[in-house]
Amino acid sequence: MSNIAAGHPPTLSETPVWKAAERIDNLSEDHLQACHPSHLQTHKLGEWKATAICGNDITSSCLYVSALCALYAGPYAPIALAAVAALLFLFRNIYTEVVTALPLNGGAYNVLLNTTTKGKASIAACLTLLSYLATAVISAYEAMHYAHNLWSGMNVFVATIVLLGFFAFLNLIGISESAIVAVLLFAIHIVTLTILVGSAGLMVSQDFSTMIANWQSPPPGGMLKAVFFGFSAAMLGISGFESSANFVEEQKAGVFPKTLRNMWIAVAIFNPLISFLSLGVMPLQDIAANKEDLLADIGLLTAGSWLQTWVSVDATLVLSGAVLTSYVGVTGLVRRMTVDRCLPQFLLGENKWRATNHWIILLFFVLCCSVLIITKGKIEALAGVYTISFLGVMSLFAAGNMLLKIKRARLPRAARATWPAVVIALLAVLLGLAGNLQLNPEYVKVFAIYFAVALAVVGVMFLRVEILKAALAVTQTIIEEIRAINRQISHWLVGKIDQINSQSVIFFSKGDNLVTLNRAALYVLANEQTKRMRVIHCYDEEQKIPPELPQQIAIIDRIYPELRIDLILVKGRFCPELIEQLSQRLNVPKNYMFLGTPGDHFPHNIAELGGVRLIM
Repeated sequence: MSNIAAGHPPTLSETPVWKAAERIDNLSEDHLQACHPSHLQTHKLGEWKATAICGNDITSSCLYVSALCALYAGPYAPIALAAVAALLFLFRNIYTEVVTALPLNGGAYNVLLNTTTKGKASIAACLTLLSYLATAVISAYEAMHYAHNLWSGMNVFVATIVLLGFFAFLNLIGISESAIVAVLLFAIHIVTLTILVGSAGLMVSQDFSTMIANWQSPPPGGMLKAVFFGFSAAMLGISGFESSANFVEEQKAGVFPKTLRNMWIAVAIFNPLISFLSLGVMPLQDIAANKEDLLADIGLLTAGSWLQTWVSVDATLVLSGAVLTSYVGVTGLVRRMTVDRCLPQFLLGENKWRATNHWIILLFFVLCCSVLIITKGKIEALAGVYTISFLGVMSLFAAGNMLLKIKRARLPRAARATWPAVVIALLAVLLGLAGNLQLNPEYVKVFAIYFAVALAVVGVMFLRVEILKAALAVTQTIIEEIRAINRQISHWLVGKIDQINSQSVIFFSKGDNLVTLNRAALYVLANEQTKRMRVIHCYDEEQKIPPELPQQIAIIDRIYPELRIDLILVKGRFCPELIEQLSQRLNVPKNYMFLGTPGDHFPHNIAELGGVRLIM
């Protein structure tokens, strides 16, 4: 029990420290109105706009999933696709429970962020980012591939970049405007699929022979293996189901569960039905051979070239819509991660024109183009990244639902998925993931490379303080080393300077004339690299020493503090021999000995002095 609880006076360490107390009670009515729910609902997406944005992504799978599933499951492809639709029904409540309890952008990242650590949640975020990146590039490239069938002169590579740029522009001008385009594309696609199903159904009802022949064909690898790998391949038919959770904040209240319901209805009807009808229209080997444009071929066989062209146009449009979905989803996810400081803060910048996050949109466009350029249009490897990323996100969402039930049980939510349903859904997704890895083991390496890059970017943000500390330590170490080297260099240079300046010069002074001594000092300062001058006066008898000489030299020494001037009195007659002795004793070369110009009665020849310099 603490001292406070026991009734004792609190110690200093127990006393709370109040830095400031503040009260605000004068907010204007405009500020209060801004927080009203009716205000928060403006410019948000309704049911059909939100459904269209994510629906274009998930229903675009109808263009290829039937053929892909038939390739592995044979005649059991409709059963595998129906099983996936049943799995998606379980995920409706799983997603609804999570997102209505935590109605924030981010999908799997959001639920893990609120139930585990930010580091673990970032793994889900990286998987989702990779999924969006792969979706955008693959969808754009495949859309232009379909368009190339309509216009053979088109450059698919350049057109893909143009398409990515077009949807970047649509997102820059605002999500509402983009959603209108998405609704138009989604409506055209649903009408096209309906007409195609009706045309194929009419043909099959008139002749069941192809259907019977296909059902009598032995499945590849046996029934169990065919259903297992068909189920794994069919999982791509629900890719895009997670998209709605990544822009839930842009949706009106109550819209999110409806988007899940609408997507599920579309997938549950069209995917198994198209697969079933294709078995009645074409032999299995033809279905596998035409997997890239199966629906266009079905349209040709059931109604003629006009429906083939229509399906090709629709494929181009809906795949383009999937590109839009990627932009919208990645914008919501990156914005959420940036708010949580998992990514650089400049990404939150908004343009003044439409208040959209232009940096997120433009950087995503650049990344998509870079991937397209690096792969040179051969994006089969990205399909593996897409598969593993998508199924990884689905499994993490199911795991997040379990954690939400355990750790955040008191949060209100619109629906609750039962424990058996969540466990079954998680196991089914993991089963599908294992099947895809077994079908395409080479995808693991490609996925690992892209995933490592994504984790590295996020990891730098998590470790930026430690990185800066390490950089600071390295910088300080380098600076200390530089300082140590600088001290050594400075010490050496100072030593050299002192060595140069320590070489003294000698001026032979005959008398104590102050002017002469001053001129000698000025000459030394101007012409010699030294700080010491010795004035030597030679005498025979002490009484002949100039009495003012010491005082005069002291004066000159004070006038020029940068030059030390010493007086040396030498008993002896000035002559070449004396100069030689002084040079050796004082260690001063004779060319560093100076004297004034001698008169006519100077007894020695200048050459005899060994290089003594005349300076005056």
